[in-house]
Amino acid sequence: MAGSKPFRIRPLRRRDGRWRHVYAAVDLGTNNCRLLIVRPMRQGFRVIDAFSRIVRLGEGLSSSGALSDEAMDRTIEALKICAAKIERSGVTRARHVATAACRTASNCPDFTARVMAETGLELDIISSAEEARLAVAGCSSLLDPGCRYALVFDIGGGSTELIWVRITPGCAPEILAWTSLSLGVVTLTERFGGAEVSHTRFADMVDFVRAELAAFEAAFELDEVAAPDAIQLLGTSGTVTTLAGLHLGLDRYDRRRVDGLWVSSKAMDQVIARLVGMSYAERRAQPCIGAGRADLVIAGCAILEAIKRSWPCERMRVADRGLREGVLLGLMNEADQHGRHPRRRRGRGRGS
Repeated sequence: MAGSKPFRIRPLRRRDGRWRHVYAAVDLGTNNCRLLIVRPMRQGFRVIDAFSRIVRLGEGLSSSGALSDEAMDRTIEALKICAAKIERSGVTRARHVATAACRTASNCPDFTARVMAETGLELDIISSAEEARLAVAGCSSLLDPGCRYALVFDIGGGSTELIWVRITPGCAPEILAWTSLSLGVVTLTERFGGAEVSHTRFADMVDFVRAELAAFEAAFELDEVAAPDAIQLLGTSGTVTTLAGLHLGLDRYDRRRVDGLWVSSKAMDQVIARLVGMSYAERRAQPCIGAGRADLVIAGCAILEAIKRSWPCERMRVADRGLREGVLLGLMNEADQHGRHPRRRRGRGRGS
């Protein structure tokens, strides 16, 4: 039974590239644990099952340097659910990636061993460079071919990825520069607070993030090409999707209405100002925020505000896709290659 003993991804008898497989991607971040299970289609893929839970794996990590027992317990319970869904769906190719919290934690080897023993999932701790590449691959279809450049950003729990991309119509996006800032909604909240944040405290948060962004901008001379009509801002994270849901006034979050949405800079400013003016209880009552994000969303707003001020644009695009989709596309491409060659990789929890 999944969750109590390791399981094996079911092997296939035929090699027909991507088409005969069921794929799964787990994205274990500092704050969230997410799963996506899909079948390929001619245009992308069809979702079979999905799961998302706020686990706060990185809670207290910035001060202790290690994952707490409580955080690991919460996360493993969520991963048990992922493992059960993967087994029930008959997944034949899978990859389970972990990011900033696991890259940083001193006790990560102990944690990954526990995950394998208790769920059967083999976590792949990816580098920040790999995280950036997968994020761009997962949301590349939302890049505007009318712009020469794009800044793709992913505001995570423990880090924020910034990827500067050149857009050439008919070609894959080219990553020109990238950085991973060691700050995200969890780490920034632990530094400045998040339950009740004054306007002055919020301004301090924005200034702190802008100072971090300035080094990236100066190192790659981004100001020389960052004319508002030449670049696109593309945000892929819980922060930007949450703010988009608030902008739309949704009674409950709806991915179909949020993914790919264009939001004017002025409209995003209004949403941020409204949130900063709310109490913790008022934020918690918002349907697109809830208890799990109410103390973190202000830090996300500060990071987004710093990005918008550093690279002003009239509007930005929201992506409810990214790392998991990049992982899935990579698995499909790999399956195509394996379908053309007789030799196939085998391995529990990583594909067949």
